[in-house]
Amino acid sequence: MSYSHHEPLSAMDASFLELEDANAHMHIGSVALFDAEPLTTEQGGLDFARVVEAQESALRTTERFRQKLARVPGIGRPVWVDDDRFNLLYHVRHTALPAPGSLRQLKRLAGRVMSQQLDRGKPLWENWCVEGVEGRRFALITKVHHCLADGVSGAGLLAGMMGPDADHRPAEPRPWVPRPAPGGARLFADELTRRAALPLALLGQGRRSLSGSGGAVAATRETLRSLNEIVGAGFKPASDTPFNTDLGPHRRFDWTRFDLDAAREVKQRFGGKLNDVVLAVVAGAVRRFMRARGLRVEDLDFRAMIPVNVRRGDQQEALGNRISQMLARLPVDEPDPQRRLARVIEVTGEIKRSGQKRGVELMSQVADWVGAGMIPALARLALRARAANLVVTNVPGSPVPIYLIGARMQEIYPVVPLAAHQTLGIALFSYAGGLHWGLNADWDVLPDLHDLVDAVDLEFEALRKAAAVRAAEVGRPEPSAKP
Repeated sequence: MSYSHHEPLSAMDASFLELEDANAHMHIGSVALFDAEPLTTEQGGLDFARVVEAQESALRTTERFRQKLARVPGIGRPVWVDDDRFNLLYHVRHTALPAPGSLRQLKRLAGRVMSQQLDRGKPLWENWCVEGVEGRRFALITKVHHCLADGVSGAGLLAGMMGPDADHRPAEPRPWVPRPAPGGARLFADELTRRAALPLALLGQGRRSLSGSGGAVAATRETLRSLNEIVGAGFKPASDTPFNTDLGPHRRFDWTRFDLDAAREVKQRFGGKLNDVVLAVVAGAVRRFMRARGLRVEDLDFRAMIPVNVRRGDQQEALGNRISQMLARLPVDEPDPQRRLARVIEVTGEIKRSGQKRGVELMSQVADWVGAGMIPALARLALRARAANLVVTNVPGSPVPIYLIGARMQEIYPVVPLAAHQTLGIALFSYAGGLHWGLNADWDVLPDLHDLVDAVDLEFEALRKAAAVRAAEVGRPEPSAKP
């Protein structure tokens, strides 16, 4: 038998292919801003050739970005095969903003790039190098299909080009020879073999769970409870809102940035996690935005879908999707910022004690065996049932500045995709002392997205001031007792 190579997508990865349509574009991304001076040529332009070299070097350890999709005949399951016509300059693109190169122009360009579907006949990613940004800067707009990476692993496409100091230089690129793709008969036979082996693998996982949980009865009860939690949460409809209507093809992207230490100070003063602070700000901003539109918020069951990274320590660099999901009801009816945060902390605590997270993991394992269509079928039902009003995801990044061939990355704003009937998505990325917010929206539904960004800023400032008052109260000496 002649040598060939292919790798099947997991059911979770494949689900993002099945959920995509002409309007719901399932790619994640980011917009990063860099100091242009170290990469400026004598003619005053950006040294694009050096950026391409850095990208080629980054691919030496990530073969997935040189692979494209194929399908198993008769079954349709997608697999990865090497692209024997891979052309790096198709994926790494060079453009420029017209003068004055404002951030508004950059945001419009980012929205336009994110409105375009990736070509499924090629590796599913693009990097747009944008020169001429005001303040002597350039930008990198990164776009990666969600079937290839989640937010944690997707950052690797950019991070692989960079280092922790201005003197870092990418390693020399390695020669690359694509491996032959298998024929249809081989793909079909290997898929049958893989499916036959999966029940034994699942049984092994079950045995390990049983040995650590005190017996079969307890483990079975916990498994059923986990599945019931996620299924029950997923098919109870949230309230209908202006964010939950038919999704169009055009995107509008906007952003804001908080000081990370200020956000941590809020967490320290009021308890909970950093993500609780984020969700409280989202709840307050949605409340403020809807009230400005003349809408009632008092009776809303408004829910956020929150992706959760489930990578183990040895999986942090792994590609693909290793995420679970949580559904959290946000208290948009609460007018007081401090009480709103307390209610968020209570909600997320209850979710962590429930089986939602484990339920999604179990469904992913079962779907790998019974077929990749299970997860998108359930996801479509959940979207149709309006299980969540929007997605809010928070990805940790480098706490120190990183550099691209001497050019410091100043800011980075993430992009989360929009699914059917969800016209707003919010993603956050922590980097170098900042908490960077990226808001992706349907252009036609949210032409006033900038008002929501302003509301996010106002709500965080309200929490920050409340934390400052709490700090002053803690530091104030107790009044002396009367004689």
